[in-house]
Amino acid sequence: MNWDEIKGNWKQISGKVKAQWGKLTDDDLKQIGGKKDELAGKLQAYYGHKKDEAEKHIDNFIKSL
Repeated sequence: MNWDEIKGNWKQISGKVKAQWGKLTDDDLKQIGGKKDELAGKLQAYYGHKKDEAEKHIDNFIKSL
């Protein structure tokens, strides 16, 4: 699965995103709206990841889908 597919199916995928990163709220998921850079920013804010680390976590999550 690639990010374009995730973006297109965000409503279905967002539950898996929330399960992976439990600190994200429903409002966060709405704000992210399938945008990878927004998700990375939220991971940085909530989990203290650096940008490249957040992107690595996202890439690993995508591979697991």
